[in-house]
Amino acid sequence: MSIFLCSISNVSSGNCPEDCAYCTQSVHHKTKVETYKFKPLETIIKEAKYLKTFGMLGFCLVTSGRSLDDAKLDYIARVSYALKKEDLDLHLIACCGSASLESLKYLKDHGVDSYNHNLETAQSFFPRICSTHTWEERYQTCEDSLRAGLGLCCGGIYGLGESFSQRIEFLKALRELSPHTISLNFYMPNPALPIATKVMSRQEALECVVLTHEFLPNSRLMISGGRESVFGEDQEELFRYGVNAIVLGNYLTTKGQTPARDIDMLKAYGLDIAASCHAM
Repeated sequence: MSIFLCSISNVSSGNCPEDCAYCTQSVHHKTKVETYKFKPLETIIKEAKYLKTFGMLGFCLVTSGRSLDDAKLDYIARVSYALKKEDLDLHLIACCGSASLESLKYLKDHGVDSYNHNLETAQSFFPRICSTHTWEERYQTCEDSLRAGLGLCCGGIYGLGESFSQRIEFLKALRELSPHTISLNFYMPNPALPIATKVMSRQEALECVVLTHEFLPNSRLMISGGRESVFGEDQEELFRYGVNAIVLGNYLTTKGQTPARDIDMLKAYGLDIAASCHAM
């Protein structure tokens, strides 16, 4: 089995006015994460070239905040265009919050291949974890990403306090969208965040992986945040139960394993690294 490698570049960090209970970048939670407006283009290109040496194919440009405003739109379009000119054979992904159909089309015209916007959880549970925007707004952006001709990466976070029936509700909504890639996250507790749940057990997390794969067997299943905290050094079962993509390197505000260590791990499990973006 070939594993698709995707990496995140946190190009605009912190100072988010939204009150998402799971997010360390919200100004409501005082997590003291690093904050900056826009990362320099030269730094982003350097990151992409470095991660490409390990076999990264998907490169996701992430901005904090609720939505893709004009300033972010211009910035992400310029960064995407510059990255494409480097001819690195990357599948470029933008993750910039809620966005209009027109803005999404503009990104596509400037080199963005896919849009990442997570539903996060079930519609019925969402008001428990966020009051400053709606689940419906998220779903609309996902639909508009597809209408704009972009690929869709969409998923959520398990372990926020949702019930099993709400997990099923979430997966049914995700199945309606049929994203090419599902971003599967496990909640990582932080003392500054209002969600008091503990790190999910390994067994429960594997059950979530199996359930997700059963509902969307044709989507790429990418394990993202929480991989290391839940599974530690032994992650082989993830790939036996349907995971065929990982986030290589760091997350938004949390350190991941080093790229070299992830590659060594995959090779030890007898897994190949996907070699072409055409697999998207």
